Amino acid sequence: MHIIEAHNLTKKFGDFHAVKGIDFFVEQGEVFGFLGPNGAGKTTTINMLTGLARPSGGTLSIAGMDGIKEIKKVQGLIGIVPDESNLYDDLSGFDNLVFCASLYGMRKQQREKRARELLAQFALDDTGDRPFKAFSKGMKRKLTIAAGIIHEPKILFLDEPTTGIDVESARQIRQLIASLHAGGTTIFLTTHYIEDAERLCDRIGFIVGGNIVNISTVRELIMEAQKEHVMQFSMDEAPPALKVDLLNAFPNVSNALQTDHTITIQSKDPLELMPFMEFFSARQIKVHEARLVHPSLEDVFVKVTGIELARLKKEKEGRK
Repeated sequence: MHIIEAHNLTKKFGDFHAVKGIDFFVEQGEVFGFLGPNGAGKTTTINMLTGLARPSGGTLSIAGMDGIKEIKKVQGLIGIVPDESNLYDDLSGFDNLVFCASLYGMRKQQREKRARELLAQFALDDTGDRPFKAFSKGMKRKLTIAAGIIHEPKILFLDEPTTGIDVESARQIRQLIASLHAGGTTIFLTTHYIEDAERLCDRIGFIVGGNIVNISTVRELIMEAQKEHVMQFSMDEAPPALKVDLLNAFPNVSNALQTDHTITIQSKDPLELMPFMEFFSARQIKVHEARLVHPSLEDVFVKVTGIELARLKKEKEGRK
């Protein structure tokens, strides 16, 4: 059953098309990953799905209801965890959760009971009356997620849930997401951490420039990537024109990704080492290491978007 279904979903800001007529569905109970570079349209799409932005065109069905005309009803069935916390700095964890529960019409006894349950579940029950602003980044992230599920929503939208937090908190959040998934909650997840997508998601959609360019299961994406042959060369310094020269010299190379000290090449055909070593030697480029690479989900992301994930993570965390 499709719990979310979008057809020709479009969002314009003046003459700018942020989302360009996308089509996709999310199955009930699945974890659907939504990946793409900064500015690709991920947040705009989530805003349309959650009623924070009205689509410029297209249709949207959520839990059998019109996701545009009946958005107020829809909002009672969904939970939203933004990438930046939306809780009150001066309230305690308990008071923040109780306040969020009241917004969903939960009765006093019910919301206080649920708040205590979540504080214990997230190992935050020892924070007492400490204000939210005194929490660590990991604690703030966990409480923000707790606020998003206070009313036990059917669908949870998670925007970058593990960005900028410590390893242990990230591990706990991944465990929570897996637990919610096991309990039947549908999860719509955006992340720049490809390991999170690979571990948690059933299917992944890639959005680039406002267009969805690929939707598939994690298994299918990796199997498709592994049809290609990939080789990486490490060197002291990769000259700026190296990528262009290499692609001109080797027509069977379909793509090359260059950093300051490496170049990674891809081909549908098997790659022989010696012709490339002779190419580097003729240009007086000393290669320290050459190795075959088994493509991963990260390689799929880089191929689809043309952007290195490491740079995206650095940019994202730099804003936290």
